[in-house]
Amino acid sequence: MATIVSSLFMSLDGVVEIDPTWHFPYFDEHMSAAVDSDYTGVDALLIGRVTYDSFAGAWPGREDAGEEDAEFARRLGDMRKIVATRGDADLGWRNVERVQGDLVEAVRALKETPGITKILVAGSISVVRQLLAAGLVDELSLLLHPVAARDGERLFDDGSPIYPFRLLRADVFPTGVVHLVYSPAALPSLDAQEDATATVPGDGE
Repeated sequence: MATIVSSLFMSLDGVVEIDPTWHFPYFDEHMSAAVDSDYTGVDALLIGRVTYDSFAGAWPGREDAGEEDAEFARRLGDMRKIVATRGDADLGWRNVERVQGDLVEAVRALKETPGITKILVAGSISVVRQLLAAGLVDELSLLLHPVAARDGERLFDDGSPIYPFRLLRADVFPTGVVHLVYSPAALPSLDAQEDATATVPGDGE
């Protein structure tokens, strides 16, 4: 069964709707390597229409230009891309297809497809929210920027249930960006919390 990884740039106040003003000043070779690792071994790139339009509007031209990021642009072009969209207009990039039918059911079937081991969801806030609610996200890869965006869409909206996570790893970059990778988890037991409370300095004095 495939692993589904959600990769997002995030501000300290939880905004994942990228504004170049606060994102690009922190983009360096360390963040580039982290992004590259998220894209390594990907069998299918699952993205929403807004993210797809952003990618398709930029990367084919960069591939054709043959400049520094042309190799990454070529990788994106060659990658199987599955777009969650209600529209029927020509998507205009190679190796691209639409989600057929219900998103969650389609992703569940994709996850169980033989030969597919890693599915990456890049950006695509609405898609990630639906997959989190369905329990289909296996890893949440967050590049946390040391800045409060103050405006923009946040990943976690108000609602229930809560989503507990377990930290798999954390890498701190010279810019102050922290790469955090989480997997879904269960909440710690109440017994564990009581044990921790018993060790608080000054307790019982």
